[in-house]
Amino acid sequence: MTHLYLIRHGEATTQVSQILRDDGLTPLGVTQAEHLRDRLAASHEIEADILISSTLPRARQTAEIIAPALKKEIEFDDEVQELRVGEAEGLTFTEFNEKYGGYKFDQEPFHPVSPGGESWGQFVLRVSGALDRITREHHGKKIVIVCHGGVIDSSFLYFFGMSALTLPPARFFTQNTSITYWRRSLSERRPPHWRLVRYNDDLHVRDIDAPARVSWDLLQLPRKPEAFLVQPITPPTEE
Repeated sequence: MTHLYLIRHGEATTQVSQILRDDGLTPLGVTQAEHLRDRLAASHEIEADILISSTLPRARQTAEIIAPALKKEIEFDDEVQELRVGEAEGLTFTEFNEKYGGYKFDQEPFHPVSPGGESWGQFVLRVSGALDRITREHHGKKIVIVCHGGVIDSSFLYFFGMSALTLPPARFFTQNTSITYWRRSLSERRPPHWRLVRYNDDLHVRDIDAPARVSWDLLQLPRKPEAFLVQPITPPTEE
């Protein structure tokens, strides 16, 4: 069985500054990543065999924060980057809209967002190829990839076999540092298949402004399979 955990980076400066330039995480983004690290360290819910990260600063920084909890060295991979914007890099969103017309994937899915950038189809093909390669190389392992919202969105198109040529009619809203968990099951009765176990699990950020932190060690799941078995109830004996 192969386990794939896709983790979106923490809040990025791009999200706040409205500039197409990756300057890493905001202070809130750092806090979000630290809360995820603390959750993973206490709960032991992901026993990773491999930790992969996008090379973009916001993902790299997130991966570096959570790596101690997973006890793995980071392997960086360019192919799980967010959509590449080409010459639009460094422009404000307003400048981007005025100069290149903004993101028009619903109208022009094969048109790059700017010279040197990617189209929607190119982006989804790149991400799908990366997920296929990574899950094949690490078959049967627990894989963690720190990446981007667009990468996680594209995972749905890839695993569900949806068209990558146009934007889907329903969209996703993946939260910062949320966990999306896919599992590839093996069965004698049917071909191997992927199942979505969790999406947008960001419970660890809910206590950022709360008066107390969540005690993740108290919420730890049983790790022995037999712990999940229902124990028979012995009826009381009559005296």
